[in-house]
Amino acid sequence: MPEPTKKDETETQSAPPPPEQKTPQDGGTGKDKDEDDTSVSTPPADGMSKPAERKDSVWSIGEGAPEESEKRDDSQMSTLFIEKPQSGSVSVGGNITFIAKVEAKDLLRKPNVKWFKGKWMDLASKAGKHLQLKESFERHTKIHTFEMHIIKAKENFAGNYRCEVSYKDKFDSCSFDLEVTESSQAAQSIDIRSAFKRSGEGQEDAGELDFSGLLKRREIKQQEEEPEVDVWELLKNANPSEYEKIAFQYGITDLRGMLKRLKRMRREVKKSAAFAKGLDPAYQVDKGGKVRFMVELADPTVELKWYKNGQEIRPSAKYIFEHKGNQRILFINNCTMADDARYYVTAGDEKCSTELFVRDPPILVTKSLEDTSTYVGERVELSCEVSEENANVKWFRNGVELSDDPHSRYRIKVEGKKHTLIIEEAAKNDNATYSVMTTGGQSEAKLSVDLRPLKISLALEDQTVRLGQEIHLKCEISENVEGKWYKNGQLVEASDRVKLYHKGRIHRFVIASSAVDDEGEYMFVPDAYNINIPCKVHVVDPPKLHLDGLGENNTVTVVAGSKLRLEIPITGEPTPKVVWSRGDKGITDSGRIRAETYPDSSCLVIDAAEREDSGPFRITLKNEAGEDTALINIKVVDVPDPPQAPNVTEVGEDWCVMTWEPPANDGGSPILGYFIERKKKQSSRWMRLNFELIKETTFEPKKMIEGVAYEVRVFAVNAIGISKPSMPSKSFVPLAVTSPPTLLAVDGVTDTSVTMKWRPPDHIGAAGLDGYVVEYCFEGTDEWIVANPELTDKTKFTINGLPTGSKILVRVKAVNAAGESEPRYHPQPILVKEVIEPPKIRLPRHLKQTYTRRVGETVNLVIPFQGRPRAKVSWEKNGSPIDKNHINIRNTENDTIIFIRKAERCHSGEYDMKVEVENLVDKATIDIQIVDRPGPPEIVIIDDVWGENVNLSWKPPKDDGNAAITGYTIQKADKKSMEWFTVMEHYHRTSATINELIIGNEYYFRVFAENMCGLSEDATMTKESALIAKDGKVYKYPVYNDFDFTERPMFTQPLVNTFAVAGYNATLNCSVRGNPKPKITWLKNKVIIMNDPRYRMFSNQGVCTLEIRKPSPYDGGTYTCRAVNTLGEAEVECKLEVKGGLSFFRLLMDGVPPHIIDSYMREVQADKTEGK
Repeated sequence: MPEPTKKDETETQSAPPPPEQKTPQDGGTGKDKDEDDTSVSTPPADGMSKPAERKDSVWSIGEGAPEESEKRDDSQMSTLFIEKPQSGSVSVGGNITFIAKVEAKDLLRKPNVKWFKGKWMDLASKAGKHLQLKESFERHTKIHTFEMHIIKAKENFAGNYRCEVSYKDKFDSCSFDLEVTESSQAAQSIDIRSAFKRSGEGQEDAGELDFSGLLKRREIKQQEEEPEVDVWELLKNANPSEYEKIAFQYGITDLRGMLKRLKRMRREVKKSAAFAKGLDPAYQVDKGGKVRFMVELADPTVELKWYKNGQEIRPSAKYIFEHKGNQRILFINNCTMADDARYYVTAGDEKCSTELFVRDPPILVTKSLEDTSTYVGERVELSCEVSEENANVKWFRNGVELSDDPHSRYRIKVEGKKHTLIIEEAAKNDNATYSVMTTGGQSEAKLSVDLRPLKISLALEDQTVRLGQEIHLKCEISENVEGKWYKNGQLVEASDRVKLYHKGRIHRFVIASSAVDDEGEYMFVPDAYNINIPCKVHVVDPPKLHLDGLGENNTVTVVAGSKLRLEIPITGEPTPKVVWSRGDKGITDSGRIRAETYPDSSCLVIDAAEREDSGPFRITLKNEAGEDTALINIKVVDVPDPPQAPNVTEVGEDWCVMTWEPPANDGGSPILGYFIERKKKQSSRWMRLNFELIKETTFEPKKMIEGVAYEVRVFAVNAIGISKPSMPSKSFVPLAVTSPPTLLAVDGVTDTSVTMKWRPPDHIGAAGLDGYVVEYCFEGTDEWIVANPELTDKTKFTINGLPTGSKILVRVKAVNAAGESEPRYHPQPILVKEVIEPPKIRLPRHLKQTYTRRVGETVNLVIPFQGRPRAKVSWEKNGSPIDKNHINIRNTENDTIIFIRKAERCHSGEYDMKVEVENLVDKATIDIQIVDRPGPPEIVIIDDVWGENVNLSWKPPKDDGNAAITGYTIQKADKKSMEWFTVMEHYHRTSATINELIIGNEYYFRVFAENMCGLSEDATMTKESALIAKDGKVYKYPVYNDFDFTERPMFTQPLVNTFAVAGYNATLNCSVRGNPKPKITWLKNKVIIMNDPRYRMFSNQGVCTLEIRKPSPYDGGTYTCRAVNTLGEAEVECKLEVKGGLSFFRLLMDGVPPHIIDSYMREVQADKTEGK
């Protein structure tokens, strides 16, 4: 519940919870039974009770009508309740519980239960500190129990309550009263403000005035109020280490912002002349609540203004201003988190400020923890529900907080509003009180873990068995213990006939074949427990036929050709004699129709049933106890014959039309319809075309693939089933002709021929394209002449033998298996006369300029041209014929190609192309330039040296790479290091000045030439160096001879004889010097050690190390280190002895070769002999 102001914090507690039925403290009693068990009738329209019969309450809305109008006749029985909550009384501050029980025997799911106070107030939304609603289910009795607990009752909790239960179309309700007796405190005056308080302020029903309080007795007793808690005062006086705990307990989320504002509040406020009473330092209110700011002015005529975060507040439905004498009041309704701010009021030049803190409603525990009893080793779950999803909840064990540590025995699971504490395997020390705490409430429960008592998991069941059947008694207890069986009080021992089984917690008593003497009372008694599990066994033997599974009039229908095996269960002791007969003729146990008899059944078997087998069959049972007989009717039916093969009467592009005749024999049942199937001729997979029966004898299959051969067949269907398929139809192929050819045009004309060209059809289809037919006719006639007697698969054809000067019309048709397509006509008549077309070279734009390629690249130029008839093409290079061994030329009717696989600089030049048609000529020239990287400059000279500058000059390279020089790159190098550094790039002149050189250094310079292919491969370096001298006398450096550091290898530290322990790593060390650096080689017994993983060799700063990994005795011997360089070599050696022998098997398992093991074993044996 929200807090209207700082002072009203304790006045707006959660709505009082409903009362308990039993009060441990004061022993509350209920009313008479006839009042408790009656259902509540609909209250009067005004929804209020008589003033003299109900105490004042600001908690309820719309109390029920007087009790007299709510009572019903006692004879009206409850439809769902088996126990109703009864009226009770409780003293102020006491606890009470109300209980309602509903039987779940006829219910498929849990019923819906609601608790109300008065007429409409649903108490589910009021659960919290004073009210808890619980529910449980007892599986053995199948009873749902619903409880309403009222904790620390107050006087305004008194009134009429109602419990409603509903399940589908069933409904039941019960009303009861709670009387809260007066406390020992003195009566206080009526609180008018409390009576007119808006009920549920800040909740969902906020805003509805509760006038019912004024209609009740005026003698209102002062409620027992809890001490008011001011969070801000707590924080002011609290230790900083307790800030977080207080923030969680009172629902504070922005702790850091609150502390900053609290720091501002601690500043001392100077005494004001304008305000007789100022604002409090801070106010707090719950979200959705109402707050009241009040100041008292010394001068009521002073103009007053209110501000929120510096913005002036204007009157509205949210902000309400009120004047009372010198008091100025500001009300803020329905507070939200946006109202959490700093407020101040100004009177003239003076200001008075405060802080308003808006906090979210506290998190309430809507479903409390329940006391739980369990056994050692069981999984335990303690669950509760809170009012908000994913709320911050803390768990405690005996007051100590539990952490959700992955290594902890306790695991906390959150599912929306439900929070669960899980203990996977309960232990004895888990006995404790567990509690859960939220910002608005808490709940606790006790967990009791005990040793498991003996329980009967599965009791023996009374059995009635037929004579000769198995008697099987089975029980299961909670512990694995032995036990004894008794019959009629006598101990039963195991025998050949009586089998006693014990496996784990299950005990079984089995008699394979029951007898009359087996009837009696049986009992199982577990050892060491004063428990017995009894049952009764009854043996019966009536002879009887069991015909429950047969149809009407005991009729059995069988399909002709199938086998009938009709099994009739029979009972009787002794085993009855079974006789089957048909008419006056008995049925034997052999033949196509035969009878088979078994101990508990008899079978009538008909192999390959025929229609003549239809008729009544009689079965008779006889034994010494009596007789039983019955007539069984056998009806043989069959599926229809298959129809004749269907006929395909019409074929389209992807469809066909098929017809067929009905079958000659319908199998004794009318034809219901037909199923159609089709398949590709080359396939064996049939596909059903209709899933609903076709009544007619014609069908049109669709969506077939053009050009694929298909077959179809038909099935006839009657009530028995589907006939065999008909014979397939003759195969057929859906086909369609192609579309006409496209883009028909004249390709060439001579004096006696016309060449036509075209493009294939846009749509060819699955039938493919076999070829084309070209036809022509002379202008003025309608006779079309076929130009190609045989189909042509080309898209170009020449019509020969035409008279010169005539005009013809041409058309082309595409032909496939479906026939000829529509013709494609040439739009104009064609004159049969050769036309001379002058030659013209169509030189591509990029060849009109110099065509440049690098050395090694491919040159492939295509130059189209025009000219008819028979254009002649010729090429020249620089006025001379082209060498075709280096340059390839290929000519066609429309273009010419010049191809150079790998270009060289010698291929550069002007290429002249000439096209001739009779006396007409056209020419074109192509300039091809093959380029390469340039050579270096000819010479680089140091012209002058002054200060820190050097002036260089050079001559361009003799070889420019067949391309213009685009620049130069200049580099410098110090004479001492001779490392080159670039100082200029892309420099265009042949002289340059190098600046910012280091005084005292001597430099060389070199220059690279650059063209479009890049820098020259080599550079030209200055022959002389340039010394950047210091000012003054030039120092002449003395000349020293280089010292000879060369030395042949020499060991400065030799190897030392060493003892090693078998299985532990051993190292050999020595040191050597020499120049050049010598190469180190290790030897064992004068054999070089190479690629052996058991040895590791190191050499660092002249120190040589050989590491032997886990040596064995056979690793002992003489080791040599050899150092070799160009001036000589040196050796040093030592002996290694490995103590601690190994067995032959151990050496073999370690991977030692057998011949080495034999040698080692012989050496060991020899050493032992010498030792003796």
